[in-house]
Amino acid sequence: MRKIIHIDMDAFFASVEQRDNPELRGKPVAVGGSRERGVVAAASYEARRYGVHSALASKIAAQRCPHLLFVKPRFEVYKAVSGQIREIFYTYTDLVEPLSLDEAYLDVTENKIGMPSASIIAKEIKARILAETGLTASAGVSFNKFLAKIASDMNKPDGFTLVTPDKAAELVAGLSIEKFHGIGKVTAAKMQSMGILTGADLRERTEEELVRNFGKAGRYYYHIARAQDNREVQPHRLRKSVGSERTFDVDLTEETDMLERLQFLAAEVAGDLERLQATAKTVTVKIKYFDFTLNTRSKTYLSEFSSADAIYTIARDLLRLPQLPQYPVRLLGITASSLLYQHDKLQGYQLTLAF
Repeated sequence: MRKIIHIDMDAFFASVEQRDNPELRGKPVAVGGSRERGVVAAASYEARRYGVHSALASKIAAQRCPHLLFVKPRFEVYKAVSGQIREIFYTYTDLVEPLSLDEAYLDVTENKIGMPSASIIAKEIKARILAETGLTASAGVSFNKFLAKIASDMNKPDGFTLVTPDKAAELVAGLSIEKFHGIGKVTAAKMQSMGILTGADLRERTEEELVRNFGKAGRYYYHIARAQDNREVQPHRLRKSVGSERTFDVDLTEETDMLERLQFLAAEVAGDLERLQATAKTVTVKIKYFDFTLNTRSKTYLSEFSSADAIYTIARDLLRLPQLPQYPVRLLGITASSLLYQHDKLQGYQLTLAF
């Protein structure tokens, strides 16, 4: 049986800003956007109490919390802190699978310090993150990735939750369907229309019925309803592409709002490329309109790139060409593909040895 930890930083971007600016501490903070326009990229816990959250239109956020403080994002700082945190992970195990700048899975079944307790390791990691970065993290510990991810979200912020095999079935059964990792808003709404409101309801459906209604994902839903997840922590996946996308609570109509979101997405994609030690030659922008119509725009270059600025510039041009979206936009995404890995490039060089 595996021992999996999921670490999730608490309100990461906003917490970094509060750490570095004492005047923001204890106050509602939104990273990104402004009082008049834009979209919130991250919100502090003080802001979340007013219903402010990521992907919320800044105007609505300001209405919900009149004293909300907006700050500009500092991607280079977030990436540097993420690197610090990752180095802590690697002192315990090489089986680290980052999902974004602020979260990762760790397999500590066998670990570098010979510690049999995953709970002790998770608490130690949390303590080290706080001591070395001044930030809090929440940790979930269980015997598979699905349960560890669910657990890390249960007692935020600065939370710790252990889900043991004897408690797993009961936990999943009582979980509302929209809380299931891997079930998005659209799928959750469809399930609810079918009378599937909780994990217990989902467990009553046959695999055949779930596949018929949800395609191949139905098999995944069938198994997680039974607390089953055999996916391994994959630290060195040779991926063909990396991407990031966001669905917005309020459809975007202004170019400035769309460009602001693309900037955040480009930073996340660049972070993935850096983690994979890869470069890309193709960028694809995904646009989903208010009526769920989908449009994609791609461009491939002869030269490779990996920086957030380069990815954003290409994505910005793709958004504008052949013309800006003419209808309200409910989702934007950026994917980088045609990846070249550093170790593959090194194989192309003839090495010479000095004797």
